[in-house]
Amino acid sequence: MLSWGLYRIGNSRYNSMGRYNYERRMSRRVPVGNTAIGGDEPLRLQSMTNTPTLDTEASVDQARRIAEAGADLVRLTAQGVQHARNLGNIRRELRSQGVETPLVADIHFNAAAAFAAAEEVEKVRINPGNFVDPGRTFKKLSYTEEEYAGEIEKIREKLVPFLKLCEEHGTAIRLGVNHGSLSDRIMSRYGDTPAGMVESVMEFLRICREADFNNIVISIKASNVVVMTDTVRLLARAMESEGMNYPLHLGVTEAGDGEDGRIKSAVGIGSLLADGLGDTIRVSLSEAPEAELPVARELVKHIARISSAARIEGPGAPEGRKYGERRESKAVGQIGGGQVPVVEGVDFRSEELGDEVVTICSAHDNRIGHVRAQIDALGAEDKRPVVIRLSYPADMNAEEVTLAAATDFGALLLEGYRDGIWLDAPGLSKEQRRNVAMTILQATRTRISKTEFIACPGCGRTLFDLQSVLGRIKAACSHLTGLKIGVMGCIVNGPGEMADADYGYVGAAAGHVSLYKGKECVAKNIPETEALPRLIELIKANGDWKDA
Repeated sequence: MLSWGLYRIGNSRYNSMGRYNYERRMSRRVPVGNTAIGGDEPLRLQSMTNTPTLDTEASVDQARRIAEAGADLVRLTAQGVQHARNLGNIRRELRSQGVETPLVADIHFNAAAAFAAAEEVEKVRINPGNFVDPGRTFKKLSYTEEEYAGEIEKIREKLVPFLKLCEEHGTAIRLGVNHGSLSDRIMSRYGDTPAGMVESVMEFLRICREADFNNIVISIKASNVVVMTDTVRLLARAMESEGMNYPLHLGVTEAGDGEDGRIKSAVGIGSLLADGLGDTIRVSLSEAPEAELPVARELVKHIARISSAARIEGPGAPEGRKYGERRESKAVGQIGGGQVPVVEGVDFRSEELGDEVVTICSAHDNRIGHVRAQIDALGAEDKRPVVIRLSYPADMNAEEVTLAAATDFGALLLEGYRDGIWLDAPGLSKEQRRNVAMTILQATRTRISKTEFIACPGCGRTLFDLQSVLGRIKAACSHLTGLKIGVMGCIVNGPGEMADADYGYVGAAAGHVSLYKGKECVAKNIPETEALPRLIELIKANGDWKDA
């Protein structure tokens, strides 16, 4: 459980007013080509191509569309040295067309590709889980302290020359940790935990600081929103404790598509942005990359409303309470007392709430801070359950309300206010309000009411048509309430994210798929035409299938 001291990361000591009012964490400014991330720069938006990187024409066309949709940076995968070198061709062609948006190379497993990419593009993302360490196999490893120090020295030997090359070419670096690709070395010492994810990146950061290389951006992502947000907060505190202030890139991996993907992303990214954390964001949707940018822009608009809202005064956080710890309340019927959060219009009607339940209302531009101040004012001795009612104006369209509500309710639910929520939005129908509220609860893992699909957005590594495959799997399996099914285009995060899924469908080769039960591969390299029926058979064989 995180301490309240993590709440305002940017301050050396807890500031009770910072709990209610927006205060951006101050980070180092990192130049990336003709733009920059962090410091006083605006929040930067990113997306990633899903075309094969060796297809120059297709990659140029899609990168241009992403830039025209509003991206400040465009990322492309580079599986090998040949792909990395072709990024230079893509970059030159884009520049000839007047597109000046910086390019980012995305590297996994292949340090040689990272070295090549550093000479071709403005920024290179490397993954501490596989830059030096071999790919994750879920093996338990044992090290003496001397042996573990030797592993860190191996990282130093490979990383320092890379830093020198980046310095020579003016190339920035993103250290991008994914929950699904932690190394066996880190897993063996720290477990599959936020602490392990943080240490994975801190090992690299310490070497970067020793080498006096500071053009670094950090990302630390997971498909589980609770893990992702807790880990980003923990990382910010870890950096602060060691005198580091590198900018943060935020994203929820494998968020999926449609309303589910948008809400899951808004809960994770939006709740952190509202607390001042984050300098650049990517909304990862299993859709066309251009579709990610309007969602990202709307999140930034909502944070702008929060940051410019009228100042809120309040009594300060309750003594001794931990961030994320559920607020203690007594049970009043089905509300409070540790029961799942209730939803207005699903579990109760507004007129049914009596004096034993507190309704806290807010239409403030900073609804998160306003609700916190009201709950804090109740005092620790007041054990009445709290239903949070957030109101949004009728002139906000459905997507605006959905993303704002996911950010606001998400932040409060993750903080521990979990008795009940009430979405008051005249611009949405009753059914829309119900769906949004229930999906927010699902994203925060506080109430499960549907199947969860953990689906990657796709990239140049993807080995099948992700959008159509995801659509078919959802059509077949959406009635399996409470089940988590992963749909991954390739093995980079596939097996790792399968650890958080009950079943997995992962691209293995062109036209072939591997199926997983948890993190165990149970059907390897089967033809894609057989994969969905085989997945259904697997679910049935394990007793998790029910007819629609």
